[in-house]
Amino acid sequence: MIGQTISHYRVIGKIGAGGMGVVYEAEDIRLHRRVALKFLPDNLAHDPRALERFKREAHAASSLNHPNICTIYEVEEHDGQPVIVMELLEGESLKERIRKGPVPGDELLDLGIQTSDALAAAHAKGIIHRDIKPANIFVAGPGRMRILDFGLAKAIPRYRSEIGSDEESLTVEGVIAGTTAYMSPEQVRGEEIDTRSDLFSLGVVLYEVASGRRPFVGKNHVLIVNAILNEEPLLASRVNPELPAGLDVIIAKALEKDREQRYQNASEMRADLQRLKRHCENRISGAFKLSLQGKGAAQPSPVLLTDAETAKAVTPSPPRPYPRNVLRPAVFLVAFLIVSLAAGVWFRNVRLARTLTEKDTLVLADFANTTGDAIFDDTLKTALNISLRQSPFLNVLPDGEVAKNLKLMTLPANARLTPEVAGEVCLRAGSKAYIAGAIASLGSKYVLEFKTVNCQNGDTLAEEQVTAKSKEMVLDALGKAASKLRGELGESLVTVQKFDVPLAEATTSSLEALKAYSLGNKTLNEKGYAAALPYHQRAIQLDPNFAEGYNAVGADYSSLNELGRASEYYTKAFQLREHASERKKLAITADYYTNVTGELDKAAQTYHEEIDTYPRDFRAYIDVGLVYAVQGQYEKATEVTRQALRLAPDQLPSYGNLTTYTLALQRFDETRQVIHDARARKLDDLALHIALYALAFVGSDSAAMAEQQQWIVGKPEYENYGLALASDTEAYGGHLGKARELTKRAADSAIRADNNENGAISEANAALREAVYGNSIEARQSAAEALQLAPASQGVEVEAALAFAMGGDTARAESLAQDLGKRFPLDTQMQSLWLPAIQAQLALDGKNPAAALNALQASSSLELGQILFVANVSCLYHLYVRGEAYLATGQGSAAAAEFQKILDHNGIVQNCWTGALAHLGVARANALQSRTSQGADADAARVQALAAYKDFLTLWKDADRDIPILKQAKAEYAKLQSPSGTF
Repeated sequence: MIGQTISHYRVIGKIGAGGMGVVYEAEDIRLHRRVALKFLPDNLAHDPRALERFKREAHAASSLNHPNICTIYEVEEHDGQPVIVMELLEGESLKERIRKGPVPGDELLDLGIQTSDALAAAHAKGIIHRDIKPANIFVAGPGRMRILDFGLAKAIPRYRSEIGSDEESLTVEGVIAGTTAYMSPEQVRGEEIDTRSDLFSLGVVLYEVASGRRPFVGKNHVLIVNAILNEEPLLASRVNPELPAGLDVIIAKALEKDREQRYQNASEMRADLQRLKRHCENRISGAFKLSLQGKGAAQPSPVLLTDAETAKAVTPSPPRPYPRNVLRPAVFLVAFLIVSLAAGVWFRNVRLARTLTEKDTLVLADFANTTGDAIFDDTLKTALNISLRQSPFLNVLPDGEVAKNLKLMTLPANARLTPEVAGEVCLRAGSKAYIAGAIASLGSKYVLEFKTVNCQNGDTLAEEQVTAKSKEMVLDALGKAASKLRGELGESLVTVQKFDVPLAEATTSSLEALKAYSLGNKTLNEKGYAAALPYHQRAIQLDPNFAEGYNAVGADYSSLNELGRASEYYTKAFQLREHASERKKLAITADYYTNVTGELDKAAQTYHEEIDTYPRDFRAYIDVGLVYAVQGQYEKATEVTRQALRLAPDQLPSYGNLTTYTLALQRFDETRQVIHDARARKLDDLALHIALYALAFVGSDSAAMAEQQQWIVGKPEYENYGLALASDTEAYGGHLGKARELTKRAADSAIRADNNENGAISEANAALREAVYGNSIEARQSAAEALQLAPASQGVEVEAALAFAMGGDTARAESLAQDLGKRFPLDTQMQSLWLPAIQAQLALDGKNPAAALNALQASSSLELGQILFVANVSCLYHLYVRGEAYLATGQGSAAAAEFQKILDHNGIVQNCWTGALAHLGVARANALQSRTSQGADADAARVQALAAYKDFLTLWKDADRDIPILKQAKAEYAKLQSPSGTF
């Protein structure tokens, strides 16, 4: 195994092995990080129960995101067996730690607090661990615990269908899952268990850590079970008198045999442990101060004191009759050596403690502004965030994660982050430190202070104070202070100097513009892109050279599906990209290639450069996923988007994008799971409901479709999307009259919402279906109206051009195609997808199907690629045109393959008219084969053709009767049924 490469992991060495797994250390050759690979042992590799439990471990643990739960990155496959790729932990198991001797009281309480917090997170996701024991708790360093091994995890009944396999199928009859000595009474009795069972097991672990022995012992399994059910353990403090007072009470409550008397949830147990820790720390502090009165300064021992020790520290010991003339030199020498040694150790530890690692995250508190000038509110925090984000080393906690933790604290998402609140968020998020900033006026000058605090122990890691001579110099002073902080927090001088664009150049020199930009970002997180847009627009009005502001406006318009407007602002941002930090410059460049020139390879290359430089920035992973999707590489898109979610699990766009990619891959259960995961985090938006509508459509669930439409009702910003969806669905079923009415309402709704481009897209879609259904006049009229409504939109122009070609207006189609070719010479999708489809349709109009097939050769590499300006993934127009071209050349088999490809990808096509007419295309292709074949082959093709015609006519059984293509289909079907069997 060592030296092999599995997927993109190179195996380095074996870490260890246990009953249910073998673990190896490996290097991720893509992201250049060390990981752990867990395999099933050879003797279980083909055991169905073991295999299912192994898969369940991966599924359960990967659904959890908590600093005290071992992170699962992904699941790979090797020789037909699953491989769990997980975080590589350095340290030792709690089992090994216990063997080394007593665990200090503060470490013991940290263990309990962190483990109970992790269990609270697992229980909130509907997962019961069932095997909490020292071997499954990992000590990754002082105060850093991780829960491992969810192989025996069980779903709480109401979550069971969502989390994993049925428990009964995975359990050998007569065998109870778990480790007997750590089981709850209800677990050993084989009863239905709930989350309180894990809390009993945690009580057993705390008892063992506290006393060095288990609370329930016996010579065999039966005696251990009897002890759990009927015996009360000796108080842990009787075994270890050094324990902090009060711990016995907590352990006893966790070990209640009646679960109704036990802790009812992990959060309750964590709160008691936290209170005990705080009480002990306060007592130490007070006792230490008293003991030092009249003496020299010293450092307290980092252990919790018992009541007896506290009294001893407060009460001075009686003097001892040492001979002064003999002992004084020795005492001074020993004291000097002790103090020198202690000072050296203290200095080394302080220096280590003051630095962060690349894995640590920071929380930014809101600035304390005592100047009375509101211009500094929000602005300085945004400026500090931008300045620190230049660093490839530091990692600021995303706004989504902050909001999630504020909610857990029962605070609003926009609650002010005072140092106290920021510290609590920091602890809950598993971050290392928070930065608190303050600004005060001193005459005409301004004083800025920054303090970085380790939220886990309260230590100050770094402090900076700078003075700005004027209001206009505040941003410059802040940027310089941030650069110093970066170095003090552990970043190398090389990267500090390399990625340190002065703040005014990296953003804007205008405080007013930066404030507007800050308010836009804040509003975006709270209310979405439409609400953020006016603020971002105001920012670039105040500073016309604000590159990041233009890019924000472009992103707002892009998210609102106004791609024409978005392109203008992305272009301006690209032109001003030198007025941005290195990180933002990469993002602006990649956005430009993606949204303006359409150079997908360059976009992907730039995003990967951004990922290489800033591997923990989730945004680049999301964006490169979109590029892969446009290229039709949905597996890659899914992979990188899941990486984004691992970095930032509360970023809503990742979930919406994942639904699109999994739909395109026909993995509908996975789509449902993505939506479930988003909702479990209280995330919701239009993209998720469009995905639910698509799932309902492909599943022929009209009630579920209506439910999604109902969600849109009363939301003016989304109304046009709902109407457009309904229009496409009606047209899919041949209800052209209803479809026309809904299209008009969709366009009107979009115009009212100041989104002419969306309205024009609805008209262009209508033009295409009118043309293919045989209504050429209506098609040309709708295409013209679309162009009039949004003349500069690339999406409108390409659909209108294809509609003109299908509707017989070749001159207009050729003119538009030539213009598009000149304006977008580098656009990958334009040159490889849209123009070939338009040119092929024009060739068909000219009775030259061979030229049509030749034109469409270029589209094969991107044929399944996502189209960003439509509600579904893609209508696959080019496949439809290619199928028509094969029909025109008499190649029935090839034509059938193209139309069948459309039917096989209903997760991409969804309710587009191509999905309906593909049935007719298959019928016509098989009818053609029946005419060009002989004997049994001809008969088989005729049978297939009749079945396909029947499918189409059943689909359109209540369609509008005057649709030309329906009349043709009925005539063809009737003729095929005649004795001659041809038409």
